[in-house]
Amino acid sequence: MFNKLLQKVTSPQPPSLKEGSLSMKDLDPRVTVHYGIPSTASVLAFDPIQRLLAVGTLDGRIKVIGGDNIEGLFVSPKQLPFKNLEFLRNQGFLVSVSNENEIQVWDLEHRRINSTLRWESNITAFSVIHSTSYMYLGDEYGMVSVLKYDAEEGKFTQLPYYVPTDVIAEGTGISSSNQSSVVGVLPQPCSQGKRLLIAYDNGLIVLWDVSDDKVVLVRGNKDLQLKGKSIVHSSQSVRPELSEDLQDSEQEEKEISSLCWASTDGKPKITSTDVVKLQLSSADRRLPVIVLHWSADRSHNGGQLFVYGGDGIGSEEVLTMLCLDWSSGIESLKCVGRVDLTLTGSFADMVLLPSLGGMESCGTLLFVLSNPGQLDVYDDACLSSLMSRKEKGTSASSLQYPMVIPTIEPYMTVGKLGLVYRDGKFSRDLSKEVSAAKVQASHTPSATLTGSMKWPLTGGVPCQFNDTEGALVERLYVAGYQDGSVRIWDATYPALSLIYVLGSELAGFKTASASAPVSALEFCSSTLSLAIGNACGMVRVESFDVCLLLW
Repeated sequence: MFNKLLQKVTSPQPPSLKEGSLSMKDLDPRVTVHYGIPSTASVLAFDPIQRLLAVGTLDGRIKVIGGDNIEGLFVSPKQLPFKNLEFLRNQGFLVSVSNENEIQVWDLEHRRINSTLRWESNITAFSVIHSTSYMYLGDEYGMVSVLKYDAEEGKFTQLPYYVPTDVIAEGTGISSSNQSSVVGVLPQPCSQGKRLLIAYDNGLIVLWDVSDDKVVLVRGNKDLQLKGKSIVHSSQSVRPELSEDLQDSEQEEKEISSLCWASTDGKPKITSTDVVKLQLSSADRRLPVIVLHWSADRSHNGGQLFVYGGDGIGSEEVLTMLCLDWSSGIESLKCVGRVDLTLTGSFADMVLLPSLGGMESCGTLLFVLSNPGQLDVYDDACLSSLMSRKEKGTSASSLQYPMVIPTIEPYMTVGKLGLVYRDGKFSRDLSKEVSAAKVQASHTPSATLTGSMKWPLTGGVPCQFNDTEGALVERLYVAGYQDGSVRIWDATYPALSLIYVLGSELAGFKTASASAPVSALEFCSSTLSLAIGNACGMVRVESFDVCLLLW
């Protein structure tokens, strides 16, 4: 998939110096290759079939990540935030919706925008029907429309079908003139997109049958028979309890801010109006619930509900996992456990991934995106361990997304790009040394997270250029770190590969100054020597067969 991304980078020809030959484009530097998670990352999407993760930013960039160092960077013409991001699963396309309601389809193989559609109204809800090219769009006027992307023609088609507001109004008993904006559109699981859950910001929820054009189910705050309120206390020392004591304020209509299916098959009891409220904090003023995600357990008699929000205003920022059990029915729902994951930065987004080689019932992986630009992954074993501790604000040793070129851990102090003369003997000798010295293990962790869980991102086509016979090293990237170490990569191709890690220790020399932060680097391509200076005034020269120490 990413073969276009990883093609060999040829040395650019110098521009002509004739008068009038340069344009503004020639003087406009652009990032074409990027490693790691952008600092302005804000939204996630995942393709469970091709095992690809997409990260959207606040400045119009999209990072697509696979396995074996595969990272693709897509840059939108407008530097605007994305409010929606979803894959057309297993089709090689990614759909984004910008804050200006521009819908874009990105071709992952050719790294370009295939089609763009500017929506006239404000898009307030967006969803792709799984394994299809059909999309539901909800807007500020209560309308739900249907789009289709034609991959062969490379364009959008707005279907004549839409969910009529007058029929919704008739089915719900609410005047169409009072119709609120759509805040969520979720196809019912296992319905092939034929049934759609529509949520409005006034608290109304409608299950709509697309085939028969009719309302199947209507729910709202006033017609829900509240069986009890499960108060999920902040302290795990207090067991969650059900209470029938409901204040009048809790019966008032409230705006819907997020929703998710808490079911693998999406089969609600049509005649049931039972509901249980889960309250994460007893504080009078609580944060809105921004994110809800559901993961079913193996028995399908409950599962884990992931919640961001709902805690008291001013409380520590956490992502909450609630373990729920309704084996005796929804009216007897129990909260049997709670974990508050302490975030290292401000929360941005999360996705749940089916584990490798398994369905949802075999366990899931949790990816959490936080700012600035950090991606953490938790597996079932890690979350179960946290649950057993029964502590609030638990900090877990999650696996962070590995940086091909680490900049924070360890902390990079200086970097240098060095060119190697391709026609020289040193280049041929270096290429032989590099071929033998390259680290054989992949930088993307194929090792375990906890137990036997493998790194879940495996999509994309790895670069093969630097494995071809006779390939020469043309560029090196050298980085110095605060701990005195130096790392060297083969930078001939976009997929950098690690060659050497030079520690601060020097054979035959014992000095505390050797571990001082690296402050300067210089590479000589004609002799293949590297000069390293540190903060204590020490300079050492490294080559393949000699090491000099200068004071």
